[in-house]
Amino acid sequence: MSQQPLRVAAVGVDAFDQAFIDTETPFVRIDWTPPAEGDTDLVGTLFKLDTACIDEKGQSLIDKANKEVFDRIVNGQPTLRRVQPANQVIEGMTKTTILHAGPPIKWEDMCGPMKGAFIGAIRYEGLAKTDEEAAAMMASGKIQYGPNHAKRAVGPMTGIISYSMPVFVVENETFGNLSFCTINEGIGKVMRFGANGPEVIERLHWLEKVLAPALDKAIQAVGGVNLKNIIAQSLAMGDEMHQRNVAASLMFYKAIAGSLYEVVRTSDEGTKIINFIASGNEQFFLNLAMAASKAIMDPCRDVPYSTVVTCMSRNGVNFGVNVSGLGQQWFEAPCLNPQALYFPGFSEKDANPDMGDSAIVECIGIGGFAMGSAPAVVRFVGAGGLADAQRYTRNMGEITVGQNPALAMPNMDFAGVATGIDVRKVVATGILPVINTGVAHKEPGIGQVDAGIVNPPMEVMTEALRAFADQYVK
Repeated sequence: MSQQPLRVAAVGVDAFDQAFIDTETPFVRIDWTPPAEGDTDLVGTLFKLDTACIDEKGQSLIDKANKEVFDRIVNGQPTLRRVQPANQVIEGMTKTTILHAGPPIKWEDMCGPMKGAFIGAIRYEGLAKTDEEAAAMMASGKIQYGPNHAKRAVGPMTGIISYSMPVFVVENETFGNLSFCTINEGIGKVMRFGANGPEVIERLHWLEKVLAPALDKAIQAVGGVNLKNIIAQSLAMGDEMHQRNVAASLMFYKAIAGSLYEVVRTSDEGTKIINFIASGNEQFFLNLAMAASKAIMDPCRDVPYSTVVTCMSRNGVNFGVNVSGLGQQWFEAPCLNPQALYFPGFSEKDANPDMGDSAIVECIGIGGFAMGSAPAVVRFVGAGGLADAQRYTRNMGEITVGQNPALAMPNMDFAGVATGIDVRKVVATGILPVINTGVAHKEPGIGQVDAGIVNPPMEVMTEALRAFADQYVK
């Protein structure tokens, strides 16, 4: 009998590898972990979902529903239609209504930047003359507030939307639904990072009275702007649409430049608008990407048996997710601090926990999911090198329904972005969605202190999975 060479596959504790190294025995390390990190209760829940949620032909009702949601994401066509005051397009907005990022939260439980932004919004609306008076209005219940997502809206970081603020109005042409997002304020001290001083409010009034009307006329003149086309082209130009929007912002300006020239009132006004969009604010398109993603994801809600995440959002205290088959029910756990590169003079002790509605972009497969296609963003968010970013992107394929052929990544051999986060796969693999994010100082008024990557807490995924099983396994 001929003797075959020993072939070893090593699974389990890494310490076992040393024996093969010492004996010069060739081996292959198998990267394997038990499902649900060995939690027998969760493994049982996953097994029940696989065996109980089947149709009369023995096919998975969950897989079928998730394929329906995936198709809705792929076929979504977000088009920018208008820029309008929030009170004219968002249902139920009154002078004393303020919307915020993340799941619901009480005034007394809010983080510093969120409180600072609320105070600034109240003063911007002319409801209070001092910060103290504005805070008293919040404490006394004179302001009605709640999550953006409940009103078909999104906002970055603190996510504040008040009565007079102009918002982008985006239509998903495939399904006819609308979404809304504020205009990006630019850099420096801005309300989305909790600042509320005179310069912040002055800039907001300029957005309201000068920029928004000009944009609205220009957008109508060109018949709307197809945002999906811009996102697809910008992926090929090194953007991932969460932390890097350089190409996308310029392409948006290019789409409306001719019409914008026709509607500006003076050359000085035109110069200021052009500088704000095209050269002074490289994150301008972020808010448009968020509105586009929200318009794409809203038709994916309330699909029975679907385990796809339709929303990830943070209020600076708690991280919340919605799951398609569970409607608008929030699953929450404390926010994590990002893995980040801090700006000079700041450190982790200065950072507020994760915040904002912007993780809606990861729900459609851009942002952190597309880092492998955005080499320039990798070092900025502290993700290591390009190989690390590509590894993050490949890992997202393990927890999603499929790859979106409409959003291809040249640096990943033109693979489509990983699309449709499946709660089952997240829990089974232990791989969490990766989110690119900015980080606010924990004290209001200071602003951004770093950028980085962050994950949802696993608890939101496991609790959503258990709730899903309770509802669908009879």
